[in-house]
Amino acid sequence: MVGTSRRRSPRGSGEQLRAEIIAAARELMAAAPSSDAVSMRAVAHAVGVTPPSLYLHFADKDALLSAVVIDVFEDLDAAMVAAAAGVEEPLERLYAYAMAYVRFAVAHPEHYRLATMDPCPRPDIDEVLAAGAWTHLNEAVSACMDAGLFPTGEPAETTLDLWSTAHGFVSLQITKPFLPWGGDIETVAQRVFGAAVRGHRAQPDS
Repeated sequence: MVGTSRRRSPRGSGEQLRAEIIAAARELMAAAPSSDAVSMRAVAHAVGVTPPSLYLHFADKDALLSAVVIDVFEDLDAAMVAAAAGVEEPLERLYAYAMAYVRFAVAHPEHYRLATMDPCPRPDIDEVLAAGAWTHLNEAVSACMDAGLFPTGEPAETTLDLWSTAHGFVSLQITKPFLPWGGDIETVAQRVFGAAVRGHRAQPDS
C-alpha cells in the first residue's frame, strides 16, 4: 500500500482510515531515529492518501503523535494485564506488572520517550497511563499493604516511588544503553526494582 494511490473510502469508513493513519505513523516512528524525523507527508505516503486527508482526522502532527502514543500505551495496558494473569500473590503480581512495563517500554523506545520524557506532556496520554499502568501498579501495591507485605499508608505514594524506579531504569536503558549494566535487561530490572521494593518493606509503620 505504501506509495500507491488509495481508492476513495466507502461511506462510514472514516474511523478505518483514522486507524490506518495511526498504524502507519506508529510504524514509521518505530523505524525513525526520533519522532521529528516522521513528517505528515511521509505518513500520508505510507497510507496512500494526500497530506490534506490527514488533517481531516488530526489537527496537526502533535495530535497524530498523541494518538499514536495512546494506541501504543493501550497495548502496554494489555501487556501488563497478560503478564499478571493468574498471578494471585500480591508481590509476585507487582513484579509481573513492573517487568511487563519495563519490557514493553524498552521495546518501544521512541513511543515511550515521546510519552514520558517529552518536556510538553499531553494530558490525554497521561489519562491513558493513569487508567492503565498506574491502576495496575497501585492495585498491586494496595494488595501488598493489605497482606502486610508493605507498611500501611497511602498506596499512591508507594506506587509513585516504585513507578519512578521503573521509569528511571527504562529511561536510562533507552538513552544510555552502553552503560555497564552488568547483565541482561530483565536481570538488571529485577535487581533495581527489587531494591526499591525491599526499601519499602524495611520501613516500619508510622
